[in-house]
Amino acid sequence: MILDTFNPGSVFWPEVIGTGLLVLLGCGVVAGVLLAHSKAQNSGWVVITFGWGLAVMIGAGSVADYGGASLNPAVTLGIWANGGFDSHFGHKVLTYIAGEFVGAFIGATLVYLAYYLHWKDTEDPGLKLAVFSTGPAVRNYAWNLVTEIIGTFVLVFGIFSVTGNTGIAQSGTAILFVALIVVSIGMSLGGPTGYAINPARDLGPRIMHAILPIPGKGSSDWAYAWVPVVGPLIGGVLGGMLHHALFPIS
Repeated sequence: MILDTFNPGSVFWPEVIGTGLLVLLGCGVVAGVLLAHSKAQNSGWVVITFGWGLAVMIGAGSVADYGGASLNPAVTLGIWANGGFDSHFGHKVLTYIAGEFVGAFIGATLVYLAYYLHWKDTEDPGLKLAVFSTGPAVRNYAWNLVTEIIGTFVLVFGIFSVTGNTGIAQSGTAILFVALIVVSIGMSLGGPTGYAINPARDLGPRIMHAILPIPGKGSSDWAYAWVPVVGPLIGGVLGGMLHHALFPIS
């Protein structure tokens, strides 16, 4: 496992910075595609999926040399599960997740500021919420949950396939591979739910959507908010557990 001598700051701050960049650039590309009078308006799903992939690459790459880059509570739990829920990593889990959520709050706030002039001219409150968080194309909580579990399982198991048992992409090749996994998930599995595959990425910006003074923003859809949290957590743990079963840490 990584970070044998544990310094909370060596985990917390890289996760804040990396997840902040991830959310800023990921939610930012959605804002560019959806908000009124944006130069990227209506540029489509392919732009969003590639934008999110690049956001992962930049977020992870920016902090890969400073304690790793999980940037996702589902990945963090997957790493823990891959170690057989080893307490060696378990005592670090909350520090990782705290950093990921703080980063998500900051990234979402920066998106709000970057597109400040576009909120009031965007009439549809659903588009404003979609900048910050995901929503289902067809609302069925059970099947939406299944979609998020599958997508996150692919992400976490795929991460282990390139990083080995660490689950942390630190080389440039590994980071690029993870970014391409995210692009592939978006294109192949993103249609039903918008592919949150990351509880911090969805819940953090959703909370900021509720807090920030966005003109005409409407509901934050809390009835659905549990799906992109619970689904990715289950999928991440299953991905870690299967990798542990197939390729146990010696």
